[in-house]
Amino acid sequence: MSENLKTIRELAEELGVSKQRIQQIIAKLSTSKMPNKEGNKYILNHKDVHNIKVLMGIENDKSSTSKTENRVVDYDVYLDILESMKEKDGQIKSLLEVQKQTQILLDQQQQLALQDKKMLAEYKSEIKALKSLNSPTQDIKRADILPKETTEDNRQESPQKKHKKWWPFGR
Repeated sequence: MSENLKTIRELAEELGVSKQRIQQIIAKLSTSKMPNKEGNKYILNHKDVHNIKVLMGIENDKSSTSKTENRVVDYDVYLDILESMKEKDGQIKSLLEVQKQTQILLDQQQQLALQDKKMLAEYKSEIKALKSLNSPTQDIKRADILPKETTEDNRQESPQKKHKKWWPFGR
């Protein structure tokens, strides 16, 4: 590679750390400081190497940058923080909307359950009222009908029962 561009392996060998450690440091970098990728490999320029070294604590942030670059970096950091805060605010707003909708649905469900309970109690009371109205008349009718039928049946069947026997050989 050229003098200015390095891979993760080359930087790891130079610093005496593992490639995984360099990858962890890159993952911690802000989006504005992320190095470029060509294919599956990171290509690190001088600024990327500096950012990684600063995050590792090897270089001081102010030692190799001028005041104007440092201000730009600080400005980028503030922009990144503001951007992440806006994203978080958006997420919080969407979660609050979901919470409100869930609360509304829960309230509706509870109201429906209460209505069902009231209707069930009304139906039970109506059924009891209907049973109390129907049961005395049915009992009276059965009492009137059953004794008459049984006495009439007994009168008609009694002469026939005396003559009929269940065995045929006894006559």
